[in-house]
Amino acid sequence: MLFRATVFCEEPIFCLSALLGAAFNAWFACLSGDFSAAIALRFAVGVCLAGVYPIGMKLIISWAPDRAGAALALLVGMLTLGSALPHGLRIMAAQWPWQYVMAGSSVLAGIAAVMVIYLGNGPHLPMRRPGGPNPGNPLHAFRDPQFRAIAVGYFGHMWELYAFWTILPMLVARSPLPSLFETQGISALAFAIIGVGAIGCVFGGVLTRWVDSARVALSALAISGVCCFLLPFAADALSRGCLLVFFLIWGAAVVADSPQFSALAAKTCPLPLVGGALAIQNSIGFALTVASITLVSTLLGDLGMKTSWVLLPGPVLGIIGFLSLRRSSR
Repeated sequence: MLFRATVFCEEPIFCLSALLGAAFNAWFACLSGDFSAAIALRFAVGVCLAGVYPIGMKLIISWAPDRAGAALALLVGMLTLGSALPHGLRIMAAQWPWQYVMAGSSVLAGIAAVMVIYLGNGPHLPMRRPGGPNPGNPLHAFRDPQFRAIAVGYFGHMWELYAFWTILPMLVARSPLPSLFETQGISALAFAIIGVGAIGCVFGGVLTRWVDSARVALSALAISGVCCFLLPFAADALSRGCLLVFFLIWGAAVVADSPQFSALAAKTCPLPLVGGALAIQNSIGFALTVASITLVSTLLGDLGMKTSWVLLPGPVLGIIGFLSLRRSSR
């Protein structure tokens, strides 16, 4: 009876994806010497994450659809802290083998799966029973010009975000900042700069009480774009303390727009389609990160701090595309 009641709910999908991802992740740690198996297992973990992140967004919206911006800000803030955590673990346990860190993350993923199953769906999530009406094709969300405008802004954000997080330790290493710390300076700075994004997300969510999500998202995207442009000059002109503040501002802004774009997208399509529509939007966004990460990683050795200019088209085109498409739809 329990299975029949939940088979069309989202939390079993989240739970299964999290548990499979945890298993593949732990398996990867055990087979670290086999490169081919490691690549296959990392791919499998990525596939499983597709059942965690967009489903998680739909679940959290189902608890507070009228406060989607603030609710998703908490979710993305937690994701940001999770992204910073490996740098934090390196500070606390510098001598640990990396396999221990991987195994620990698998345990945490398993705990998360159990917690979500226990919590269940929110009260505002429509339930579809066997034989009920089909909620529709989530691709149809892209027929809405408002949704397309939001998606373009989100894609510009994604071009920058993960590429920035990837090369951040290398950018910090090329700056005078590591000398601020006696040991593990690069890890400490990377943890702080990425982790402060959680505060940026929460602050942006709080702002949505008075300012609409679109303005919060565009403001954060504009600030991170300005940081992309200014980094080569700031690295040479600013003192260590001011440069640290510069990086912290960038770290807070670079991810603060993500939950607001997702909240805007969720509001433009019917609730039953939210999970599928956000999954497609996220998939395209993460595909873009493959290109941007590859590009900046390749050019970093030659361009140094000017590599940040490779990230700049994301915020610029995201803002221009969002505003032009939204204006043309009115």
